Amino acid sequence: MVHRREVNGQPIVLGNQGDLWGNAMTWFDHETGSVWSQPIGEAIMGPLTGTRLELLPSSLTKWGDWVELHPDTVALDAPARINGFELEQMAIVVEFGPDSLAFPATDVRAAGVANADIGGVAVAVTVDDANDTWSVFSRQVDGRTVELQRSGDQLEATDGSGTWTADRGVQVSGTGGNLDVLPGFTSFPADYTTFFPGGGFWQPSGIVPVDGS
Repeated sequence: MVHRREVNGQPIVLGNQGDLWGNAMTWFDHETGSVWSQPIGEAIMGPLTGTRLELLPSSLTKWGDWVELHPDTVALDAPARINGFELEQMAIVVEFGPDSLAFPATDVRAAGVANADIGGVAVAVTVDDANDTWSVFSRQVDGRTVELQRSGDQLEATDGSGTWTADRGVQVSGTGGNLDVLPGFTSFPADYTTFFPGGGFWQPSGIVPVDGS
């Protein structure tokens, strides 16, 4: 996940606070010493308690694929251990204001595309089988909402009005341009229930509320 590190228009410097909250990383800001929760980007202790950072759209992809599209990219090369987390263990979380949904990766993969509405925003979530990456797109095209389905490495509108690449939402046919990439992040399902007790889990058969109601 990627957050804009600004508070009231001023940049802040964040570091690893060293503790876990809700089984997830916490940060501290050098300016006030406030402690921040990484998944929700919110200060949970200190002078800035209750302040939230803006979540920005981001993508998870292979380095070779990224450099092919953005050859001038500069990246930090630092030694690190191999990530032991598998996407199959995770859920893709999409949040708009007070509303959120978690999309279990296995269910999204099986469905091809998860179409949903979150806080009045029509979204589509998809998982790339080839490299275990995922994407969240807006389903607004030319001022209307489309339903998307997976067709190989492309997404297509069920009404036949257009097709887009499944990894980046680039238009292949039709009108309306590329799909807008929306912010999202991965979380263990149990951790999602900790941070978003009022949320729900997307299932092909419908939404399952976290609180069981």
